[in-house]
Amino acid sequence: MSGIPQQLSSSEEDYLKALYLLGEWDSHPVYTGELADQLGLSPASVTAMVRKLAGKSLVRFVPRGAISLSPAGYRAAVKVVRRHRLIETFLCRELGYSWDEVHDEAERLEHTVSERFIDALEARLGYPQSDPHGDRIPDASGHAPAPTAIRLDRYTGSSALIVRISDEDPAFLRAAARRGLLPGTRITLPHRLDAIEASMIWVSDS
Repeated sequence: MSGIPQQLSSSEEDYLKALYLLGEWDSHPVYTGELADQLGLSPASVTAMVRKLAGKSLVRFVPRGAISLSPAGYRAAVKVVRRHRLIETFLCRELGYSWDEVHDEAERLEHTVSERFIDALEARLGYPQSDPHGDRIPDASGHAPAPTAIRLDRYTGSSALIVRISDEDPAFLRAAARRGLLPGTRITLPHRLDAIEASMIWVSDS
């Protein structure tokens, strides 16, 4: 994945990753307020950083307009996402972490490991295609298959295969595991899930 500019700070990587994640499973224009909510920061702080990233040609941004990743910003974001998801997978498979524990640990580690380490980790794990939550892991070239699932609260079928569960709420992940709601599990609908829970699960027909 060439064409990425100078070394980025952890904060800059977090912003680029957040923009990637906001559009990964639900493509839509992203504005300052949504990015601020995703990062847990004030809109003013986010605006300042977005302008800095735009100055480095990593995002496209106009005042009061949508924010999007430039090609260089996308490549940088994918590198962080790849590191994060491979670390999550390693923690679950090799170190005995539960799937509700790995997100925060990977957040800390993703900024400290080298690309050589990540490539070796991927080989050790057998080149996994998805992490414990069902999110796609980009390969070394930055390619990741496009998600084809839909959020459960928008799904209209009578039976569905769980593809992905959001990793943002550890309590929900623990509850989902207890109820057998895991990637790869088929469920019959309607299921006893409230609207918030259903909005955190992505499914497909097969």
